[in-house]
Amino acid sequence: MDLRRLEHLLALAEERHFGRAADQVHLSQPAFSRSIQAIEAELDLRLFDREIGDVRPTPAGQFVIERARRLLFDARCLARDVELFRESRLGDAAFGVGPILAATLMPDVLAALRSQYSGVALRVEVSNWQQLLERLQAEDIEFFVADASELPDDPALDIRSMGRQQGSFYVRAGHPLAGHACTLAETWAFGVAAFRLPHAVKAALAKLLGLPAGAPLVLALECDDIGLLRSVALATDTVLASTDVAANDAVKSGAMQRLQVRSLPRLYSQMGVVSLRNRTLSPTAQRVIHGIETLAAQVNVQPE
Repeated sequence: MDLRRLEHLLALAEERHFGRAADQVHLSQPAFSRSIQAIEAELDLRLFDREIGDVRPTPAGQFVIERARRLLFDARCLARDVELFRESRLGDAAFGVGPILAATLMPDVLAALRSQYSGVALRVEVSNWQQLLERLQAEDIEFFVADASELPDDPALDIRSMGRQQGSFYVRAGHPLAGHACTLAETWAFGVAAFRLPHAVKAALAKLLGLPAGAPLVLALECDDIGLLRSVALATDTVLASTDVAANDAVKSGAMQRLQVRSLPRLYSQMGVVSLRNRTLSPTAQRVIHGIETLAAQVNVQPE
């Protein structure tokens, strides 16, 4: 089966228009139409229903499209892995990082990589795990490292645990709550700033606040940029919800204090390295992961 024709098949499934799909694969429309007709003839199946201005996959087409997508993915992986094996080169890398690790471990990891491999090009995307998962599935990044506690149970994903980071509440020095024990309700009254919290953490906090079942836990400020959240907490009475590692520098400098919240259960962020199963990571990606895991073992990362 011609892989190029399968690429044409996927282009038409995506665009649902012969002209646009032909442009996407850089073919004339007549040549593109002949390619689709050829694969339908080869399979002896009608893969698309043609109507004026609209093209839709038939049930048979949907069946073939899904398998063609997997086949082309495997073919790209094979070509890439063969190139890496043949050339034994380091290679460039694109990967994603969750907001916690972006603020804690990545500066040291990237500095070490730049020092050792100055000729390597890196592209790092910082976001929450939902958006990073979309980038991974689109093959735009090789892997990502983030809170993995809510990742779907997907056999296409390979998830390697990196342990847990404990979280707490922090306030600026001189805050009305600083220096004495308080309740979670008192903490929440000042407004809480946090990155996107896992559902398990939200549920634990909602229960402690006495919220009705199903009632939303409202954050005063939600953002994936830990540095921005910390700046707001330092400039106002807003309370920062953060992992202890991310707040460590501000606490050491005396700018922030950890709150003593009564009856607060231990809250964790579960770290994980997420990649596509059966895909060989580039040498650079493997070095990045090794660097992250090495540093994670040296800081306040709780084991599972």
